[in-house]
Amino acid sequence: MSPTSGEPPALHQRALQDLSYIRRTMEGAAAFTDVPGWGLVGVGGVALVAAALAARLASPLAWLLTWLGAAVVAVTAGGLAMQRKMRRRLVDGGSLQLTTPLRKFLLGFWPAVAVGAVLTLALLEPFEPGLADRAGHRLLPGLWLLLYGLGVTTAGAYSIRAVPVMGLCFMLLGTLALLIPALDGNLMMALGFGGLQIGFGAHIARRHGG
Repeated sequence: MSPTSGEPPALHQRALQDLSYIRRTMEGAAAFTDVPGWGLVGVGGVALVAAALAARLASPLAWLLTWLGAAVVAVTAGGLAMQRKMRRRLVDGGSLQLTTPLRKFLLGFWPAVAVGAVLTLALLEPFEPGLADRAGHRLLPGLWLLLYGLGVTTAGAYSIRAVPVMGLCFMLLGTLALLIPALDGNLMMALGFGGLQIGFGAHIARRHGG
């Protein structure tokens, strides 16, 4: 006999809606675990090379261009490493998706980096005499370390524990670089973008699968 009421389909539809809600809730509560540890090690290596090159340059503009070039290489390498790690977790050849944990991670990280770029332009334009020298030795290293650390700390709230800890270490180095004029800004950049990322990257790679 055929059913005479619409109650069973309605219950079925409600169950599907409940499952969809549970799936979205669980996805939103999940941590982003695809931070590429070996990618961070590679980015740290790029920073150490940039620091060694920049230390030999007498021109503040050449120093700035060296670090900006290193930043472009690091962002590209880090993004590719993250995609590679995410693809390894896919099953049956699935496609990459902007999941809720990834979206939260990116929204926590990139605004601070964008602010750093805007403030860099504001400090160097108009190009006042002597400003580039002061900015290169103290202001820009402290600013970049502090804001990068802020982005990593904020994004790390949605990721594994090592990420926000690394961000706090960056913020500490940035604060020291800004408040203690005797510190060498280029050395602080090497310690932060080089040493911290290599150390934490190796830890993440060992504990969280590459």
